[in-house]
Amino acid sequence: MKSEHSTSELVEAEGHLIDSRLMTEILDTVVKHGAAFEVLEFTIGRTNDEYSRLRMRVDAGPAGGMEDLLEELLALGCRVSAERDAALEPVKIEGCAPDDFYSTSNHHTWIRHRGAWLEVQRQRMDATIIVAGGRAECRKLRDLRKGDLVVCGVDGLRVVPEFRERDRHGFAFMTTGISSERHVETTVARVAQMIRSVKASRGRVAFVAGPVVVHTGATGYFCDLIRRGYVDVLLAGNALAVHDIEAALYGTSLGVSLATGAPVEGGHRHHMRAINTIRRYGGITAAVAAGVLRSGIMFECIERQVPFVLAGSIRDDGPLPETLMDLVEAQDRYAAELADAKMAVILSTMLHGIGVGNMLPSWVKVVCVDINPSVVTKLVDRGSAQTIGVVTDTGLFVHQLAASLAD
Repeated sequence: MKSEHSTSELVEAEGHLIDSRLMTEILDTVVKHGAAFEVLEFTIGRTNDEYSRLRMRVDAGPAGGMEDLLEELLALGCRVSAERDAALEPVKIEGCAPDDFYSTSNHHTWIRHRGAWLEVQRQRMDATIIVAGGRAECRKLRDLRKGDLVVCGVDGLRVVPEFRERDRHGFAFMTTGISSERHVETTVARVAQMIRSVKASRGRVAFVAGPVVVHTGATGYFCDLIRRGYVDVLLAGNALAVHDIEAALYGTSLGVSLATGAPVEGGHRHHMRAINTIRRYGGITAAVAAGVLRSGIMFECIERQVPFVLAGSIRDDGPLPETLMDLVEAQDRYAAELADAKMAVILSTMLHGIGVGNMLPSWVKVVCVDINPSVVTKLVDRGSAQTIGVVTDTGLFVHQLAASLAD
């Protein structure tokens, strides 16, 4: 059921509206929709702790479209001044929401229910909001059950985007875009400081890694991060584990010697032999227990009891026994491991990186490292605007990160 809105509404917003460029985006959005605005009140915050405040009237005009305009303004931190409860509609078909369901962003969200504001739990983008037992939470479409009460329209919703800091933590230089021209050592030192800060507060750091970590010879340095306790969970695909095990058993990655950088005769078969060996023992954990696998990233994860999830794809060889080929199960396992993560470091894996970015709320710091700047751009464009992009060789980054965290 669509919310009933007139052609004119009062909307409000507060926060670091200028620093975060939200003020410009808000006004541009109104104009883009062919609507008009009248700023009734605008107070500028003068310190880091003092918010700016906006109150304005928007007029959708005779063409209408107020609902679409308000929905877009909502994602920018605006809310309708009128105190209306969120509209709730029951699910009639399992796995299918009412037509006008509210699709979530990754920002802090509250809904007004029975006159009180409820913070939405398990925040993530591209989900619905359901209300049950006086509690609101995000729920994926596929998990909706008949009778669930789903938030529809934009009434009674409040979204608070993450605001850009005024450089008080020294990271503002890293949040001004994606560039390959930044001093890598300085960037690595700042990332190391962020990781130390998360660990000092007993937070969890998730690493999302592609096989490039192995190809670039960074396995030893990544293993050092695991041994020092900086990796709380490893999320990856079948390929990372396969080539890590290939390197441990044969000293090659994709048939290329990691010691000399030269192709090894018959090396193109090594990854298949590695898969076969692990399958013979029934899995990676069993191969470690049998003493067959004695080094590498997967070995260290098992030895240090670091949880890992391997999500498969259609191109995987084997796959390894631990690789999850059920996509829904893999997504759920990823989400479960990320539930209390405070930081994610993505190392050269576009597919898994964007997937993880979509699962995280906007207040979780994300560092994406890739030699290709378009990978970082795609992650940001998908809504993970909190991403810090580091455009450099992944092997170099992991090497320097391990060295920085060892100091």
